[in-house]
Amino acid sequence: MSEGASVRVDAWLWAIRVYKTRSAATTACRAGHVRVNGSHAKAAQTVRPGDELRVRINGFDRILVVRQTIAKRVGAAVAATAFEDRTPPPPSREFAGLVAVRERGAGRPTKRERREIDRLHGRG
Repeated sequence: MSEGASVRVDAWLWAIRVYKTRSAATTACRAGHVRVNGSHAKAAQTVRPGDELRVRINGFDRILVVRQTIAKRVGAAVAATAFEDRTPPPPSREFAGLVAVRERGAGRPTKRERREIDRLHGRG
């Protein structure tokens, strides 16, 4: 653990237990699921204390701020002190429960129906 040194982003995400393996963290970086200070990060990009990371996991973004850099995997209690989690709370079940249901055998959705589905999911 060091206060001012820089560490690879994939190693840091693995060390603080965001990903189970370092290769999973590297794959997420290559896929564009990791952003450092607003820009897409390659696995070898370094992070320093004060950097903000946005990590997409299971369709949701986690917002993490680096407090201290860790290169090796440590215990969960120590890992929790290495970052500040600014992720907003998940939406309530009332809003998350809205799912478009299609009749079985109704065929593919029309262009109009696709637009309505996109609007429902907040993409349009």
